Amino acid sequence: MGVFTIQPGGKWSGVIGKGKQIQFKAAGNQANLSVLLYHAPYPAERYNMPDTLKAQHTALLTAGHVLMSDQGRVLASIIEDTVGWHDPLSGYTTRSATNERYGFTNYQQQRNGWLRSGAENFTVELFRNQLTPRDLIPPVNLFSKVICELDGSMRYVEQDTAGRTVTLRTEMDVLFLFSNTPNPLNPSPVYPDTAIEVRVSDAMPVTEQDLCVRHCPENRRAFENTWQAQELLRGANA
Repeated sequence: MGVFTIQPGGKWSGVIGKGKQIQFKAAGNQANLSVLLYHAPYPAERYNMPDTLKAQHTALLTAGHVLMSDQGRVLASIIEDTVGWHDPLSGYTTRSATNERYGFTNYQQQRNGWLRSGAENFTVELFRNQLTPRDLIPPVNLFSKVICELDGSMRYVEQDTAGRTVTLRTEMDVLFLFSNTPNPLNPSPVYPDTAIEVRVSDAMPVTEQDLCVRHCPENRRAFENTWQAQELLRGANA
C-alpha cells in the first residue's frame, strides 16, 4: 500500500496501474481535489466529461458512476463514497481568478506561501509527463458539490467533507494529475486549508455483480469495450 498527502495548493502526478483502488480522504471542510485522467500508454485517450455525464444521465458523480474516456472505455470507477456528490462541471481555478478572490500573491514575495491555481499546477504536471497545456481537459472536482439551476446557472453548495472519503478503482493503466486547489465556484474569500490523504492499494476483481458495471446499460457497454480492447492488446503483444 502507498500513502501520501497533498497539502493545500499542492499537486501530484503519476501512473497508477490497472486493478488498484485509490482512496481520497479530506482532512477538513471545503475540500476540493481536481483530478485529470489519461490512458497512460496512449495519453491521446483521456477522460471525457460530456460522454461520462450523458451516458450515465447525471450532472454529479458518486458511487456507481464511472469515468469514461473519449473512446467509450472506463478509465476508473467510483466504488465507494461517503461524500455523496462530486462536481464534474466547474473546471479548475486560474491565476487571475485566484488573485481576484484571495489577493495577489507570487513566489518572489511569499515563497512557498503563495497561493497556487489549478491551471498552473496542471500545466507543470503535464510538462513533467511529456504533455503540454493543449492537453488540458475538464477535471473531476472531488469533494465539491455544484448544483445546476433551472436557468442554467451553477451554484456551489458547501458540504461536510471533514473525514469523508471517496474511492476510485482503476480499470486501465491511468496517468493521474491531482491539484489540491479551490473549486472555482467556492465563494469563500479564504483560500481553503484542507489536506487530502491518498491511499493506493490492490482492488478486488471486478465481477458481474459490481455496482459500477450494473449501474446502467451504458456502463456495462463501456466495461465491455474496455475488456475487449485489453484482450486484443494482450493478443497483439503475445
